[in-house]
Amino acid sequence: MKHFTDLKDISSKDLRKILIDAKIRKKKRSKLSILKPDNDAPLKDKLLIQMFEKTSLRTRLSFYLAIKQLGGGTITLRSNELHLGKGSESLEDTAKILSTYGDGFMFRTDSDKKVDSFKKHLSIPIINGLSPSSHPTQVLSDVFTVEEIKKKPISDLNITWIGDSNNVLNSLIAASVKFSFKLNIGCPKKYEPKKFILDWARSKNKKIHIFNNAKKAALNADVIFSDKVISLNDKVNKKIKLKHFKDFKIDKNLISYAKKNCIFLHCLPRGSEVEEKVFKSSNSKVWLQALNRVHVQKSILLYCFGKLR
Repeated sequence: MKHFTDLKDISSKDLRKILIDAKIRKKKRSKLSILKPDNDAPLKDKLLIQMFEKTSLRTRLSFYLAIKQLGGGTITLRSNELHLGKGSESLEDTAKILSTYGDGFMFRTDSDKKVDSFKKHLSIPIINGLSPSSHPTQVLSDVFTVEEIKKKPISDLNITWIGDSNNVLNSLIAASVKFSFKLNIGCPKKYEPKKFILDWARSKNKKIHIFNNAKKAALNADVIFSDKVISLNDKVNKKIKLKHFKDFKIDKNLISYAKKNCIFLHCLPRGSEVEEKVFKSSNSKVWLQALNRVHVQKSILLYCFGKLR
């Protein structure tokens, strides 16, 4: 049994196998309708249980389609409807029930501790659909999208992140170690990545380049990533935070410092951190980025279920 909770915990070899499988499966689906299972239906009769403690659009839809296209089924739970959410049943007992009824568990949560606790008590695989410190399914899919568009390994490209330091960036830093690509980070001094993720990267002999100047971070970039500066659960003075990021807006001028064929990616939803002209430009590949989550998450499921080629 294999879990998928953090890119740091998965070997580079296995991550690459997931991407190779996703590429093959996406190509084979070119003439299939959206709900028609893959011809081999490798997860026929398997049930994925999804539970959301945080709002979700892309993760919810993409995992629903992923398990359906693999021949299985899914049920979605909301924590506030469970005994666990109301505090009358322990997480350990909840994990036992999930393991009894389902074959896999996808969990989106506001607690890293809960991910670790479920991982300890479940006897089925758990997939982290987002937690405060990690968003591994998003970033692995993003690596797939970059390589699909650029038609070369991401290790040959200059990758830049412009924006706040959050769970997506933590996973991007982990990916930069696993896939050996250069990563520039552009953010205000006060919003640099947390010490734990930088220390982990340094322990792997990886140097992360941090700039408190957006233009320097974007220079010669093949890909520019960003995310919403003000997230839904941000417990900060939003006006002050936006003021700190006023020189980090992704506009046409900033894009001009990158390579001419630079692509822009955003995990969505978006905010004021990106100019409308950039978001809707030919550089922007956000819709393909969102769609590819289905294909990569199918191969993540196969990895967890022990069915990966």
